Amino acid sequence: MHFVDPSREVLAETLLAAGPDAPTLCEGWRARHLAAHLFLREHSPRVGLGLLIKSRAGTSDRATERLAAEHATAERFSELVESFRAGPPAYSPLKLAALDEAANLAEFFVHTEDVRRAGDRWAPRALDTAYADALWDEVVRRAAFLYRGVDLGIVLVSTAGPRHVAKRSSVSVAIVGDPGELLLHAYGRTAQSLVTFEGQPDAVALLASADIGH
Repeated sequence: MHFVDPSREVLAETLLAAGPDAPTLCEGWRARHLAAHLFLREHSPRVGLGLLIKSRAGTSDRATERLAAEHATAERFSELVESFRAGPPAYSPLKLAALDEAANLAEFFVHTEDVRRAGDRWAPRALDTAYADALWDEVVRRAAFLYRGVDLGIVLVSTAGPRHVAKRSSVSVAIVGDPGELLLHAYGRTAQSLVTFEGQPDAVALLASADIGH
């Protein structure tokens, strides 16, 4: 199943409901900055390059700030979100379903929660089993990279049953949660992810202070 299109719809609706000035979990960004980021990564090759290469990050940051400033009103913000909802341009390689899934499945889920969980009142979404399974596959594929800065072994344990050893070490911590929550933790949304930990107290404390997902 292809989950990116419905995920795009949910993200667009979440942004519109929040409004341009709503906070997000992305440091320094309001909803309008996140919408600008989402639009530019699909429509501007220069910005996309800046997201991949740190030395070019300034180009991406400036373009995001400029577009966000241009869409600060509710009407203009709505236009920007609708442009994102329409999907990538015809020439984009993201028109290929496999690339779209690889680039956007985790991205759209995490950013939807970046908006939803930035406020004081939120609850986790109930995800259907197939979607949760797809998110589990995502976190399994990306975990070794996302936890590369952690000086511990990492074992991911889904509440649905599967386990995945993301990193091996003499001292390990098991992170337990639903697949979406594990994905959020791996992407550095550690304070807002609903996970639990199994391991030695000092190892769990080290994980809590680690740089994750960057």
